[in-house]
Amino acid sequence: MSSTRRHVTILIIGSGIAGCTAALTLADAGRDVLLINAGPDLDDGNTPLAQGGIIYKAADTPRDAEARALEHDILVAGHRYNNNRAVRFLCRQGPDCVDSMLIDRAQVDFDRNEDGTYNLTREGGHGAHRILHKADYSGRALMDGLAAQVKIHPRITCLHNHSAIDLLTTHHHAKNSQYRYSVTNRCLGAYVLNAETGEPETILADWTVLATGGVGQVFLHSTNAPGCVGAGISMAFRAGVELANLEFMQFHPTALYEERSYRRPLITEAMRGEGARLLDDRGEAFMLRHDKRGDLAPRDVVAQAMVEEMLRRGVPCLYLDVSGVKQDLPTRFPTVFEQCLEIGIDIRKEPIPVVPAAHYFCGGILTDTFGRTSMPGLYAIGECACTGLHGANRLASTSLLEAAVWGRSCGQHLARITASGREAIPRALAAAIPDWRHEGNEHHDDPALVAQDWANIRNTMWNYVGISRSKARLRRAFEDMRDLVRHIHDFYKGTRISKPLVDLFHGSQTAYVITQAAMRNKNSIGCHHRVD
Repeated sequence: MSSTRRHVTILIIGSGIAGCTAALTLADAGRDVLLINAGPDLDDGNTPLAQGGIIYKAADTPRDAEARALEHDILVAGHRYNNNRAVRFLCRQGPDCVDSMLIDRAQVDFDRNEDGTYNLTREGGHGAHRILHKADYSGRALMDGLAAQVKIHPRITCLHNHSAIDLLTTHHHAKNSQYRYSVTNRCLGAYVLNAETGEPETILADWTVLATGGVGQVFLHSTNAPGCVGAGISMAFRAGVELANLEFMQFHPTALYEERSYRRPLITEAMRGEGARLLDDRGEAFMLRHDKRGDLAPRDVVAQAMVEEMLRRGVPCLYLDVSGVKQDLPTRFPTVFEQCLEIGIDIRKEPIPVVPAAHYFCGGILTDTFGRTSMPGLYAIGECACTGLHGANRLASTSLLEAAVWGRSCGQHLARITASGREAIPRALAAAIPDWRHEGNEHHDDPALVAQDWANIRNTMWNYVGISRSKARLRRAFEDMRDLVRHIHDFYKGTRISKPLVDLFHGSQTAYVITQAAMRNKNSIGCHHRVD
């Protein structure tokens, strides 16, 4: 078989907590897995950037009572727009998943108290201290633990610097027209760009799992990793897979106000959970004017309040006063402390300048509790998936838990259905899928042109499809994004494919479908905030 063409049983695209958890679950069950990611190592996504922690369980609370209490908090934060089944699934599966996959399997050393019990913290929207953490670099600790296990597992093959271009499907790619008469359009794998060779590769897979992460980089200000441009959303949309809740983009209230590339360092919400307060430019606390929960209100409420205060006061940022945090700041929040110190701010002596930034995508590819999508052969887990758990707004620290729970559930389900060892894709069908053909050999991927297209996407999304939306703003965004997507498609059609063009195409299409979803939803709810 050619090095540019392979057939595997299970292909996982993405290597964050969701992808790694699914891969380990499958490999431990005796299944061979091909795990690919776009970066030079496994940690190129959002997982290692997560600071706050992961939901576990409140101490000294009966399991059923704690599950019901967490359900209540998730539903309140999500404005009861949630999928009740998904909420119950997470609340009941969560503690065991953390124990088995993260504490036992990945050996993550979460912070403990002097008596040996876990040091549980609380964040906005939570009614109890139930969040495990490792200082303020919890995501990094999780990622390091999982990645170490993935790298040494003999049944997991990792391909770095491989970016998914497009999903392979029966109806769209089979050369034999007879396959297109099938009622079922099945996923057959993906075309993937090998960044080291610059050549596309064909990876046929009996079962494909999308774990491609978020979409934050289509907005001007984001806490997301550079590669989070909505690749999974874009590919699923083109393949005709059902998407849901695309209008619900959560903006984290506190990102460090300092210009450094397109990613703003996150200021963890755990700081407000432990006593920090938001202040306006006069040094006055303002959150109680907006919500009785004050600084511990859910993220959508806090972000919208901050925007209102910034517009009312005519200021570019607000401030986070951490003087109320009783713990030693350099020890409890070393990441935040060092990031602020780098720009000359000693948080022990002065407040942190903060602004909201695009942070977490509550929508995505519609899935069930196993991660199954509307297309046979295709699964989606993690931030690119929409389980309905978050509803109209995500409760703090549910994202890592959702990724772990659904990663494990997806892996367990695929392990069961692949137990027979039979290939799901007939050889004749596999042979009918052609390799990638370059439509042209021109080189139009001029960095200046690509950068300008990205600037148009990000500014349009930030200004018109950002924290506060209106009919006029969304209409303008729709018209601009429609023209831009058409322009990008036509202009680059004859260009030899490259990583910058793959990212640009994914990003433009993702921004376009998010805008369309926001236009369709006329109701102001959660992080889809319509000022009209």
